[in-house]
Amino acid sequence: MEFRNSEIEAPNNISIRGILGLLTANTDPNENGKNVISLGIGDPTAYSCFHTNYAAQEALLEALCSGEFNGYSPTAGLPQTRKAVAEYLSRDLPYKLPPDCVYVTAGCTQAIEIVLSVLARPGANILLPRPCFPIYGICASFRHLEARYFDLIPEKGWEVDLSQVEHLADHNTVAMVIINPGNPCGSVYTYHHLKKIAETSKRLGIVVIADEVYGHLAFGPKPFVPMGVFGSIAPVLTLGSLSKRWLVPGWRLGWLAINDPNGSLKSPKFVERLKKCCDICGGPATFIQNIL
Repeated sequence: MEFRNSEIEAPNNISIRGILGLLTANTDPNENGKNVISLGIGDPTAYSCFHTNYAAQEALLEALCSGEFNGYSPTAGLPQTRKAVAEYLSRDLPYKLPPDCVYVTAGCTQAIEIVLSVLARPGANILLPRPCFPIYGICASFRHLEARYFDLIPEKGWEVDLSQVEHLADHNTVAMVIINPGNPCGSVYTYHHLKKIAETSKRLGIVVIADEVYGHLAFGPKPFVPMGVFGSIAPVLTLGSLSKRWLVPGWRLGWLAINDPNGSLKSPKFVERLKKCCDICGGPATFIQNIL
């Protein structure tokens, strides 16, 4: 008997972890006496010189040993966790982010999965940077979102080619993705450039998905500026996590925040769709959420 799903095809995209898996599987240090050093995955814990803060470990142990966080949490996250993330993000914003605009996720990767699922619809497309963190292309393929790529300009510090963005967008474009600080290029965008991105998005009538998982890990003369600063110009969906700044990628705690002081995205249908995606996906362990 042949099952109907036997003809299902996997997306052609490959993730960073997939590439590393292939390299590891086909590299034997015993053959040439050389070990492979991975430069392709952002896990600082792989190196013994990087450790998280002692206070974070103590908070985790306290939450786990209390016995108060062994049950399910609300699928959007514990109220105190949503409040803590909202207050943390609001420090760098010209407005106060309400806790109900924050959704707690199992790492930033789940936040990417949720936001693309919410925005997907038949015939829709999404604008992605080139080069880009590969997970976006893979998630788009699984959700039948056409990925259209705009270039980052190396001569201008990997800034977005905004003229190309305007050329690629059409009435089926649902969002554009901005990764700042940049992955994989390590760029940090200026206030002026981010404002131009927001103004372009407003003209096109699309949402900005701001991947800020490396937020505040900026070195040099350019300070990190959150895209949410420009949420009053164009709605911004901010994605982030504890993993990089606190050196705990294995804790899998991230968030999705709606930076939209004008309420453009707060339609009942959008919010309900977002909540249902959270219901399906679940979130990080309850005791992990409580440490915030």
